[in-house]
Amino acid sequence: MTNKILVIGGTGNIGYPLVQYLNQHNVPTVAGAHNLAKATQEFQEYNNVEVRHFDFLDSSTFETALTGVNKVFFVRPPQLANPKKDMLPFLKYVKTQNIEQIVFISLLGVEKNPMTPHHQIEQMIVDMDLPYTFIRPSFFMQNLNTTHQFDIKENHDLFIPAGNSRTSFIDTRDIGEIAGIALLDDKYLNQKLNITGPMALSYHEIAQIMTKVLGTPITYSQPSLWKFRKVMLQRGMKKDFVNVMVMLYLITQLGNAKEVTDTAEKVLGHEPKTIENYIQDYQEDFK
Repeated sequence: MTNKILVIGGTGNIGYPLVQYLNQHNVPTVAGAHNLAKATQEFQEYNNVEVRHFDFLDSSTFETALTGVNKVFFVRPPQLANPKKDMLPFLKYVKTQNIEQIVFISLLGVEKNPMTPHHQIEQMIVDMDLPYTFIRPSFFMQNLNTTHQFDIKENHDLFIPAGNSRTSFIDTRDIGEIAGIALLDDKYLNQKLNITGPMALSYHEIAQIMTKVLGTPITYSQPSLWKFRKVMLQRGMKKDFVNVMVMLYLITQLGNAKEVTDTAEKVLGHEPKTIENYIQDYQEDFK
């Protein structure tokens, strides 16, 4: 059977490089998008990409998005923190469609953290006996130019409650490529891939690297979890999203984000990107 792959969140940090990878390999792809106008503009030059409306919270979008599709990729949207309410209806529909593979972007160390939404989603997929590949990355480098961009741009500070812990950051462009490889090679079916960048760094070290690459002093103020939560809520972020972030940074403080694996390099066939590569490529986002 010829593959036709639904990439949910096709314009996202992982979805976009994944769609690029599939397009380069001439794989028919459906970019599932909440914002149809944005996705249509992003992919207008792509020969093998069809844009369809998709919303986890709107079951009327499921049938159209999955028509003719045999494989599905998705990331949990950060604002959706209740998997049984937000994700289960979609997974139940997928179960009726004879889907050959679901690739889900989970979280490094998720097996030890049953309170995380990622753990619950993995468990639902396994319990429903859906064919899966779980990609479990460490923290995204791109968190710095999205979630934490405001403080870096405006205050030249990493306002992140990670203490003195170390994190094996990975570039989402590498994650997208790994997802593409996993979708096109059956040997990754029913596998759990723990992927990281090439080294674990503290936020003190990241601040030093950013200072060097950007030519602007960047500090690491190391706020408490309580102060971070309070400030994020004051900025208008959704409570569920902030609570998940606080939980993940608590896990980080406990040392669960420092693991470094060689899985990414083995799957990619080359070393994953370094934090220096990332900051250089995204430097305009921080200025």
